[in-house]
Amino acid sequence: MFLLFVVGGMLSFNEANAQINTDRVMNMGRHALYYEDYVLSIQRFNMVIAAKPFLAEPYFYRGLAKFYLEDFLGAEADCSSAIERNPYEENHYVLRGLCRVNMKQYAPAEQDYRKAVTINPMEQSCWHNMVLCQTELKKYAEADSSLDVMIKQWPKDAENYTMKAQVAFAVADTTKAIAWIDRALEVNPHEGHAWSMKSMVSLTRGAYKEGEMQLDKAILQLPRDANLYINRAMARFNQQNLRGAMNDYDVALEIEPGNYLGHFNRGLLRAQVGDDNRAIDDFNFVLEQEPDNTIALYNRALLLDNVGDYKGAIRDLTAVISDYPEFWEGFSKRASIRRKIGDVYGAERDEFKVLKANMEKRTGTYKSKSKTRKKSEKNPEEYNKLVEEDTQDMPKQEYASAYRGKVQNRSTDLEPVPLWLITYYKQNNDIASYVPFHKLIDDLNRSQQLPLEVSISNYESQPSDHRIQSHFEDIKYMTECIGGQPEYSRLYLRRAMDYYHVRDFDSAQEDLSRVIALDSTNVIAYFLRAQIRCAALQTHDRQLALTPEDRIAYSQARQDLTAVVDYMPDMSYAYYNIGIICLHLHEYAQAEAAFSKAISASPLMPEAHYNRGITRILDGKISEALSDLSQAGELGMFSAYNLIKRYSAQKNE
Repeated sequence: MFLLFVVGGMLSFNEANAQINTDRVMNMGRHALYYEDYVLSIQRFNMVIAAKPFLAEPYFYRGLAKFYLEDFLGAEADCSSAIERNPYEENHYVLRGLCRVNMKQYAPAEQDYRKAVTINPMEQSCWHNMVLCQTELKKYAEADSSLDVMIKQWPKDAENYTMKAQVAFAVADTTKAIAWIDRALEVNPHEGHAWSMKSMVSLTRGAYKEGEMQLDKAILQLPRDANLYINRAMARFNQQNLRGAMNDYDVALEIEPGNYLGHFNRGLLRAQVGDDNRAIDDFNFVLEQEPDNTIALYNRALLLDNVGDYKGAIRDLTAVISDYPEFWEGFSKRASIRRKIGDVYGAERDEFKVLKANMEKRTGTYKSKSKTRKKSEKNPEEYNKLVEEDTQDMPKQEYASAYRGKVQNRSTDLEPVPLWLITYYKQNNDIASYVPFHKLIDDLNRSQQLPLEVSISNYESQPSDHRIQSHFEDIKYMTECIGGQPEYSRLYLRRAMDYYHVRDFDSAQEDLSRVIALDSTNVIAYFLRAQIRCAALQTHDRQLALTPEDRIAYSQARQDLTAVVDYMPDMSYAYYNIGIICLHLHEYAQAEAAFSKAISASPLMPEAHYNRGITRILDGKISEALSDLSQAGELGMFSAYNLIKRYSAQKNE
């Protein structure tokens, strides 16, 4: 075993063992990468590159760490270095393509994806991204041709048909686009993007009721897309459903607090129902984004007048009049407010200007019958109209990527709440009704075997650089102590916790195995070893089926947890973790049984109800799943209600 410790804030090797084990350092780097310790992972990959600069893999993973840090230029350079060393690995081109897309370099990105599909023609995500690049480059014929290949290869994927529809819209062939949308919905009636696109056609044609129904279906499948709620609000507004429109704007702004249209239009609706102060809040937000937005200024001026802030109202009106010196209604309004504060001279000056202009009777002047205006239209006389985007663009497809957002959040709709972890750095959840506790953890903390208090949690927070450094120092100190007292299992347990938190999972497992060899009844060691075995598996970039080695590792983790419940039958967290392992192995009956045992031991654990609900959905037991999800929701897991809504609708179809 080699040792790492901290010297002057930088990681160094023990001088007695300068020849590093590059495979182990690579694994440590990948573990750190998975847990978002990006700087630490880059340091590890630097070590491997320094020792073996001819390897492609450390360049790729260092590039991935830089990608997560949004250093797209540096990540692109590392991917290029990986390609120089191994030009036959598709992931090198895929990641470089994503870097280039983020830098809006669509032409070289397209070439990367073209190379990737040459290496692996069955990689659908690469075809998908290549089409999006071709669309950005306005190479519509090539995009259409690529989609023909995708449809031939994956005829049951509705997204291919919605992308065909987007290409058709781009070349102004609406008839063909609608046909492709309908084809997508034939393949998958639950394709949210297809319903969204269909609704845009309906709204453009003024078919607001039809558009609203289509948006209902789109929202059911894409509940976190703020633009869908914005569009449905407009459809409802045009049908005089102001309450429904207001609700949609509220939801849209919960999802996307910075949405301009949401704030502007909600401000107008709030003003209509007399909710003046909150309407002012919305226009304040708009004006923070666009300080010279005269229509927002005029609306805020009217509201400030209503709430008695006359100086603020005059300030806003003066700014509007400065931009539109013939906006006579603005002069009239300012005159009226000036009279309220006793500024008779100022009011008379405004009124004189209005009289002098005489408004030219303004007979015959065209008045738009539209209830809305385009975002770019700045006529203050249309101050009370809701705002639409200048062009009703079809919803854009996102670039497919295994490397988006947090690495551990690669899931789709049915993602279970993760393993329970024994950790120094718990991350609190929002479930106030349930505080995880077990006497085993309490006893461990009371024993003071460890330098920090441990907690049990589903999520960990990121330790600070100072904390990481202290773990390396403690590893060195514990190693010295073990040299003199190798029979003390608590020393190995403490060092294992240090190794775990610096993501050296191999060393942590070795130490825990020593603990168990010295004390076969140490339940904490079994639990931790299972936890770390699962953590090591989750850090692998697995997109396909489990390998035989993965299955063996999961089975070993399950054996450890079985030992836990043999010694401590009320350990609900061990049953729960067995359920997670069974889910990974697609053993749904066993997973359901394990979660049931966790619930029996801890009936108020919402995560167990939620995960049993997900297990039952995957096993086709929708009615039982909905009952579990309802219980999880009652216990404070409000995300369960979205799944209830989605799968209730599917159950009733």
